[in-house]
Amino acid sequence: MGAVALGAATLGYASAIERRHWTLRTAEIPVLTPGSRPITILHISDLHMLPGQESKQRWVAALDELNPDLVVNTGDNLAHRQAVPAVLRALGKLLDRPGVFVFGSNDYYGPKPKNPARYLMPKGRKKRIHGVHLPWRDLRAALVEHGWQDLTHVRRTVKVAGQEVFTAGVDDPHLHRDRYNDIAGRADRSAALRLGVTHSPEPRVLDPFAADGYDLVLAGHTHGGQLRLPGYGALVTNCDLDRSRARGVSRWGANMWLNVSAGLGTSPYAPVRFACPPEASLLTLVPRDTASPNAQRLARRKARSDVR
Repeated sequence: MGAVALGAATLGYASAIERRHWTLRTAEIPVLTPGSRPITILHISDLHMLPGQESKQRWVAALDELNPDLVVNTGDNLAHRQAVPAVLRALGKLLDRPGVFVFGSNDYYGPKPKNPARYLMPKGRKKRIHGVHLPWRDLRAALVEHGWQDLTHVRRTVKVAGQEVFTAGVDDPHLHRDRYNDIAGRADRSAALRLGVTHSPEPRVLDPFAADGYDLVLAGHTHGGQLRLPGYGALVTNCDLDRSRARGVSRWGANMWLNVSAGLGTSPYAPVRFACPPEASLLTLVPRDTASPNAQRLARRKARSDVR
């Protein structure tokens, strides 16, 4: 009886409290070329927005007060065919700032009821189930109209805080829509930052970004594991990324950094989070030669220092 009561209490907390415990994760990353001025990036991912999620919309809209230099959206914005206006309300004044984006699977297809145990299965044994088509073209048109850059299979130089940021992105690797060959080639070494963007942080995409000289890649998709155990971390990542990198900042290879956002939403059919609150990330990028002692210690580590 006690175990049943504990399980019910845990489920109630995970579904009613933690999944609405909006959290800002911050990090300093030494990735800019020497002599560059610091750049702040607001990384937003996995909104999985429903039209009536007003608390989430208000919290995201208030992030404009952080005054980020660049907003990066790594996809999975939608969870309903009528959610585009809600996403735009959430982004609010952030749309007036420089921004770049790519889409994820839940921008293209709606969620469907699934057995939650499927997420614990090996990736290769999962059968992909697509829901209804979602209005991603309407969302893309609105973002582009506000001046945000669609990085899907393109390379673009963006002016950020008076400095040049070289950017490139791929379509969602989770759906095997990525075509890295379309953007392959050495990143511009004259830029203050070389930034890669993808929805799912698949190693097969991260490796060529690193080989082409990118300083930082931003991704989402994992939900940080969504369910985490204290002392163990994420149970799964829902991709080929190892569990230790399911959320936060880590090194990828000798020279590239990776930030994986745990995201701000869940599937409406699995509305729970445990030890993994919904988050956005505020990243302060500094020159490699002027990093704080904490950032320098992280830079010296080959393995990710996971925040639990």
